[in-house]
Amino acid sequence: MDKTHLVDEITGHRRMRRNRKADWTRRLVQESRLTVDDLIWPIFIVPGTGIVDPIAAMPGVSRMSVDKAVEAVKEAADLGIPAIATFPDIEMELRDVTGSQSLVADNLINQATAAIKKAVPNIGVITDVALDPFTSHGHDGILRDGVIVNDETVDQVVRAAIMQADAGADIIAPSEMMDGRIGAIRRGLDAAGHQDVGIMSYATKFSSGFYGPYRQAINTSGLLKGDKNTYYISPANGTEAVRDAALDVEEGADMLMVKPGIAYLDICWRLKEAFGLPTFAYQVSGEYTQIKAAAMNGWIDGERIMMETLLCFKRAGCDGILTYFAVDAARKLSKKQPGI
Repeated sequence: MDKTHLVDEITGHRRMRRNRKADWTRRLVQESRLTVDDLIWPIFIVPGTGIVDPIAAMPGVSRMSVDKAVEAVKEAADLGIPAIATFPDIEMELRDVTGSQSLVADNLINQATAAIKKAVPNIGVITDVALDPFTSHGHDGILRDGVIVNDETVDQVVRAAIMQADAGADIIAPSEMMDGRIGAIRRGLDAAGHQDVGIMSYATKFSSGFYGPYRQAINTSGLLKGDKNTYYISPANGTEAVRDAALDVEEGADMLMVKPGIAYLDICWRLKEAFGLPTFAYQVSGEYTQIKAAAMNGWIDGERIMMETLLCFKRAGCDGILTYFAVDAARKLSKKQPGI
């Protein structure tokens, strides 16, 4: 018996490489695909006009004034990106212990929403109601005597959500992780006539070290007093994350998000399997910066890793990804056959 026959006898004639032998067979049997429809682009907004301010900790990403953001979003829409997510970097003198600027109807985030929806009405705008861009202490909620107070924060978040919907936000994505916020926001939006505004819950936001560059981008890293462990989920707790998401589903979330992304692919899969809702992952700033930094040093093929990580989210059951790579990935996808 020659070696080939011996191998066939051992494997029972099963050869996995038959389906890998050519490009056409590999494409034919591919299980997961990434398209531009899967991409949500997070952007950072600053006051003023004509501003494109590169973020040192996030190579290739800039803070933009509203007028420049509108130009950038037009390009994103032309590439087919379905939605953007906006995050403000407001003036320090407007930040206070309660994040009261979040309740100003024409604050920076709402100015951006109104301008973008007027100029690019066919792109979705997703807004966050967490208070950290507006607080002087860098926390996502109201700080009282060293404690982030849950219910008072939720009340303020609901009011901010209504104002964001008034400005034209299509989806509210609350990331502050207060208990009961999803149900309260849903009731508030409905009562204000915004029954069609969706809620993408940051259902499982982990207390992670991957957020550092983001905090630099919105200038909260030097403000943060203590940590966020009393309201974010421990990275050790997968079952707790599923329970947290279950409460958000019960309260009326339309979509679920896992944040961060790559280190939590198991959570993406568990949420999709458990609830069947549209499930998204946020490839956060630290994940982005790791790839960019390694690529800039010539240690990895940055473009290849960008596309590989985005495809991994699809394999893990995600319906879409919030990623700072969105525009670059969309450009690459536009040069290929639909889906990779």
